[in-house]
Amino acid sequence: MSVSSVPDTLHTNEHLAAQFARQAEPHFAVLSRGSRRLARNAADAEDLLQDTLLHAYAGFRSFQEGSNLRAWLFRILYNRWVSTHRARQSRPSEVLADELTERDVASRSAEAEVLDVLPDNDIKVAMDSLPEGMRTAIYYADVRGHTYAETAAILNVPLGTVMSRVSRGRQRLRVALAHLAHGGPDFAPVQRGVA
Repeated sequence: MSVSSVPDTLHTNEHLAAQFARQAEPHFAVLSRGSRRLARNAADAEDLLQDTLLHAYAGFRSFQEGSNLRAWLFRILYNRWVSTHRARQSRPSEVLADELTERDVASRSAEAEVLDVLPDNDIKVAMDSLPEGMRTAIYYADVRGHTYAETAAILNVPLGTVMSRVSRGRQRLRVALAHLAHGGPDFAPVQRGVA
């Protein structure tokens, strides 16, 4: 390595750091809210956000200019949360068994947590009846308010797949919840013919 290449590398790294900070900073608030939703406590949320930003910066050279930076950052956030969650699951618990509650033992998805706070049990039952892929796509697109493109990036599936899953999921929900509009029985079974 020559002496002249060191300043070039430093200049390039400084430029990359400045570019990352400039482009990512507008997304910090929404990423922070997302990390709090996933981590469910402030300390873990801060750790998750920091880990996400470190991984995003480390991979920023591979980010394709013109792509959706927010969706890319959310995908990293979700992947880091999953990795952290899996790592915690694989290590033995350090809590006394007498202190464990049913909630501590159960490993629940973010979708399940949202369904628990929905005011109407019919909606919960209808959402639970959807296949996993549809339920997850509807969760990100309709509950969390992400665009289809962001949802596709988060789930790492093609945009058309997200659009299809959301459309078919909404149709199934309409059928399952039709009785609410017409005052019918407590729960209308989901039609099996709707794919």
